[in-house]
Amino acid sequence: MTVSSDLARIWGELLDLDPGAIDGDASFLRLGGDSVLTVRMSALVRRRLSVELALSDVTVEITLSALADLVERRSGDGGGARALPVDIEHRADPGAPFALMPLQQGYFVGQHDGWELSYDSAHFYADVGLAGMDHDDAEETLTDALERLALHQPTLRARITPEGLQYVLPPDAPGALPRPRVYDLRDADEAERDATLATVREEMSTRGPDPLTGPGLDVRLSLLPGGRGRLHTAMSLIAMDGWSATVLNRELLALSADWNAVPAPLEVDFGDYVTAIGRLRRTGAWAADRDWWWDRLDDAPPPPALPLRADPRDVAPRLMDTRDRRLDGARWAALRARCAEHGVTPSTAMLTAFSVVLARWAGHRRMLLNTLQLNRLPLHPDIHRTIGAFASTMLVPVELGAGLTFAELASGRQRDFTEHSAHNLISGVEVSRELARRRGTTRPVAPVVFQSTLGMDATIGEQTRSAGPLGDLDFGDFYHQLRTPQVSLEARFWEIEGEMAYAFSLVGELFAPEEVDAAFDALAELIGALADGPAWDRVVELPGALTPGTAAEPVPVASAVEPGPPRDTLEQRVADLWEEILDVPVLDRATSFFDLGGDSLLAVRALARLAKDTGLAVGVRDFLDAPTLAGLAAAARANGNA
Repeated sequence: MTVSSDLARIWGELLDLDPGAIDGDASFLRLGGDSVLTVRMSALVRRRLSVELALSDVTVEITLSALADLVERRSGDGGGARALPVDIEHRADPGAPFALMPLQQGYFVGQHDGWELSYDSAHFYADVGLAGMDHDDAEETLTDALERLALHQPTLRARITPEGLQYVLPPDAPGALPRPRVYDLRDADEAERDATLATVREEMSTRGPDPLTGPGLDVRLSLLPGGRGRLHTAMSLIAMDGWSATVLNRELLALSADWNAVPAPLEVDFGDYVTAIGRLRRTGAWAADRDWWWDRLDDAPPPPALPLRADPRDVAPRLMDTRDRRLDGARWAALRARCAEHGVTPSTAMLTAFSVVLARWAGHRRMLLNTLQLNRLPLHPDIHRTIGAFASTMLVPVELGAGLTFAELASGRQRDFTEHSAHNLISGVEVSRELARRRGTTRPVAPVVFQSTLGMDATIGEQTRSAGPLGDLDFGDFYHQLRTPQVSLEARFWEIEGEMAYAFSLVGELFAPEEVDAAFDALAELIGALADGPAWDRVVELPGALTPGTAAEPVPVASAVEPGPPRDTLEQRVADLWEEILDVPVLDRATSFFDLGGDSLLAVRALARLAKDTGLAVGVRDFLDAPTLAGLAAAARANGNA
């Protein structure tokens, strides 16, 4: 058996193709692959061929022949350049605390009101219609399936400490397993049913599950007349990402459909992965990626200068507004085919379309966007079946050239995205912290977000519609709500029942509704034209300005403070605490906590310790605005604490 035939079988498995029909000169992208599937491909090559591939090697543009040559070279030198200079293994104590991933840290700080546009819970809520239910068995079925799933997936038993560490409860610990709540509305009149469902939706949308106090998953079931119902789920973003939500839904429904179903055991868990990733920070590969990003930050553009109705610091949103639409199955298939013809992934095409809409709305062509990345590094083939908060972010500088066709713009985005993705050992959260430090601001440096999970179904498997006694899911009757701190506007793209769905989630208090509607309509029009074909070869009309005429003033991270040693007992208390947390000497009352090596998570820990040890309470946002010894002491005094 040759390397080429082994790889052809892997590609055939991932792309649902006949391995014998795959031409050696065909690229992974043109055969239907994308960046999501390249991660899975790397894991399978590692497992089946005992060869590790560098992240920069396995791009979506690679051909089967080129990949075979690469694998043979890596085999010849004993594995060659390791994809990741760490191994994953089971921790000695599966219940021991472990660190939060960088994006988890951001959500954690947001739940402590540490950022602009914070919420008391960062979570995703959805409910979907059910038909053909067996009401007599539905509650027991859901309870049993959820219990079996929590035994299989340790993250569903995870908790987070006030200091920002996570751990997994043993299955027999009180409250460890999430339990569903059921509303029996079969005999209620229409008004009562509507009122109850509205109350449930409002409650679960605005008060999400919090793994600091309980499970990170809230599942409820409404029983309605005529064999109908609704399945309600709310998932903490600190506990699980979008990929995990898809895994959870598939496994929960599969277990509901079959009382005897037994998921294949997981050889690793999320804690094992996080522990392995933590070791990356001590490697040359991580340092090289950090230096690559750091060298480019001084030239990073500003975010889109979208017209705002209010200063983000002055709003306190409870929910994000939503606009959503779908591209039907036939046009979605046509769009995928046209993307392959032009050598770009559907996600890149949608990022380009979103960028065009933003440029016209903001009036400039160069901007910094934040992208949410699934980013499950291929340490083990089971990683794609594991529930956890694996996701990361990646900053994407976008510059749309004037006088270019959409195909040319998208090709440029594909090249840039491939280059940036090759340096993903350092997360966008860490890059954003450094950029904010250089710009001297506590404001989000990239509050406009792009998220795509297009292609994820090909990796995980199609969504089942039948759930045994729970009935059949009706995704034509689907509602969703997102709450993400630090985000003013997020464009999301995903697949559902063979269609492409897309949405704007935004802080409504910031934008004029008619402008949001116009931008979303423009996006829908452009997507339709791309699916139908003519938009690819048209020159894209864009504003003449490259950058905004005026930039938003940064919020300074500290007021002017006279330097010197701590002046009083309170400042000395703070200095002692910082020295303990940061493990560095703290000698100057004007030195920033962040210049000493602190970050937002350590700031939350410092404030929690200060409150516990001294009774002095200071809000996270107040501290982030003036993160010096003098500033923290002044904030405590201003709050009447000292």
